[in-house]
Amino acid sequence: MSDTGFVYDDIFMKHEVMVGHPERPERLGAILDMLDKTGLRDELTWITPREASLEDLARVHEPHYADFVRQAIDQGEHLLDGGDTSVGPHSYQAALMAAGGVLEAIDAIVRGDVRNAFCAVRPPGHHACAARAMGFCIFNNIAVGARYAQAVHGFKKVLIIDWDVHHGNGTHDIFYDDDTVFYISTHQVPHYPGTGASGQRGQGRGEGFTLNVPIRPGAGDDELRLAYDTLIMPTADNFDPDLVMISAGFDAHDADPLSGLELTTGCYAELTRMVKGIADRHARGRLVSVLEGGYNLDALAASVETHLRALMQE
Repeated sequence: MSDTGFVYDDIFMKHEVMVGHPERPERLGAILDMLDKTGLRDELTWITPREASLEDLARVHEPHYADFVRQAIDQGEHLLDGGDTSVGPHSYQAALMAAGGVLEAIDAIVRGDVRNAFCAVRPPGHHACAARAMGFCIFNNIAVGARYAQAVHGFKKVLIIDWDVHHGNGTHDIFYDDDTVFYISTHQVPHYPGTGASGQRGQGRGEGFTLNVPIRPGAGDDELRLAYDTLIMPTADNFDPDLVMISAGFDAHDADPLSGLELTTGCYAELTRMVKGIADRHARGRLVSVLEGGYNLDALAASVETHLRALMQE
């Protein structure tokens, strides 16, 4: 089997959203169809997720938050926190499994079953705050994974690179005063959620361990590539992480309805190879990629294909 794992479960398709909501089950359907059409389905090592425990969530989220989510969904709420995070009857279980899928990916890498992994999960996570759902996100999947890697497997330094078109404000805030998790984000400005200024570099012992790279609409591949070559790659190499994680949003694509950055499909292959190089140089190849945004179905499927093929390269 491939050295690249693929995390998926049908429960993610049962996370129901309101009609017309961009974060819909068809996103994963498009990815699964792509796997069948390209033959990649049989080339990947499939990983079955588990539910994240309350202990896993509590490393990131406030103790009462999981109960709040469960009770709201049990009571038939359709929006969490009065915002844009749509939920249905199966959303709590799906959210637990999305976070737990990242944990299973980390376990598989530690066991040596795979070298790296892509988590095709929903709901996404990088906007979820310690005690608040936001931006289609319920639990912060990648943050839960980073803390799990440290607490359970003893990784000392975790690098999170977020290339979603939106700033991952939840991840940013959770690790803002932490020098063991370095958060790096490229994101469109001005854009939702309005956070992620370049001057926000962390605080306390975390000062200098947050790197925000705001990018103007219309930037295209060249500006992203320049940011990685001149700023992100040297910063990541200097941090010398034990584990590399990607908040892999594909909504900066030029076909995406929520983006103005105008990246091409091929750019995601380049970015993947760059970040994979960081993992190869510093973390024995250990890399976990977690799906965030991406709302044009064709562009999402094509971008995930290039991402997976780059992860699978020796």
